[in-house]
Amino acid sequence: MTDALRIGTCSWKYESWRGLVYPDALHVNHLAAYAKNYDCVEIDQWFWSLYGPDKVALPQARVVEEYAGSVPEHFRFGVKMPNALTLTHFRQKSNAGPLLANPHFLSIDVLTRFLERLGPMRERLGPLMFQFGYLNKRMVPSQAPFLEALAAFVQQLPVGHTWCVETRNPNYLNAEYFAFLQEHGLGHVFLQGYYMPPIFGLYEQHADRLTSDVVIRLHGPDREGMEERTGGDWSKRIAPKEAELGFLVRMLEDLGARGRTVWLFVNNHYEGCAPLTIERIRERMAR
Repeated sequence: MTDALRIGTCSWKYESWRGLVYPDALHVNHLAAYAKNYDCVEIDQWFWSLYGPDKVALPQARVVEEYAGSVPEHFRFGVKMPNALTLTHFRQKSNAGPLLANPHFLSIDVLTRFLERLGPMRERLGPLMFQFGYLNKRMVPSQAPFLEALAAFVQQLPVGHTWCVETRNPNYLNAEYFAFLQEHGLGHVFLQGYYMPPIFGLYEQHADRLTSDVVIRLHGPDREGMEERTGGDWSKRIAPKEAELGFLVRMLEDLGARGRTVWLFVNNHYEGCAPLTIERIRERMAR
């Protein structure tokens, strides 16, 4: 891959990848072995951070140092930012009470503390992604106040990072949203999967409005179903999506022609085995 197109997986430690990604040895640094095959990876473990109004979990310094020390200089980490920043509300422990406002929503203080923890991997950071879950009208009445709050937040973001946004509100993926990203120099995260609209038609509509960095995340429509079908064995493509991969390769080629930097992160839940999906994408691109 080139610096303009980086392809990796969502997370990296799966025992069923032995022989595919890691050597078949008893003791192995999974990330170091992974980095010999790929030049980027998505970290989502720090996304799950909000455990109450007074409890926000941040990365442990020793873990960040371990990750940074396991990869070569050219390697990049895509990081899902903590959901303490992107959840407007959360439920009480019983999950039966009313939604409670999240006091840390779009908090620059939480962001600053999180980035401080990532200090050891500062030179190896790729896209930093804000993932917003589906926002119903009890959380945010409409797109306009959401973009207004987001604008006030992103104007305070430190420079020198690649900031990207993923929204799980399909109705927000419109011209106003992409113009907003363009105005503020934010990258869009295309999510292929779940209940979201196919990324390929969306790309055709808004390709001209995309900024320099684009993230594509391949997840597939049925996470729980895939887990049941695989039984936790992520070593085979059990749900090939050849037609989609054809669309994807054409999208990657067009993005390259437009001079965009693309980050493609593949999840096991997409076809059953992220490394084999990537192998198939590389084969198609080589043609």
